[in-house]
Amino acid sequence: MADPTRALTLQLLQSLAERPRPYAEVLETWRTSCPRLSIWEDACTDGLVDCAPGSPPELHLVTVSARGRALLADGHAEGERTN
Repeated sequence: MADPTRALTLQLLQSLAERPRPYAEVLETWRTSCPRLSIWEDACTDGLVDCAPGSPPELHLVTVSARGRALLADGHAEGERTN
């Protein structure tokens, strides 16, 4: 069985791949207090996203890291194989 959070992680990465987003916007959308759906927190811990400095801190830009791009590419390839 696939990890149930994988689709949400890929959705987060795809959103950031479309354009960098302000840190505050990403937190508002993805931060959660549910320990089973810690998509944003896990993406940070796993090194899937980067945060570029900005001023004020809420305007730091969040982007997909090299590791995140690799996971996103793998997720797209996996989707192509199953379709």
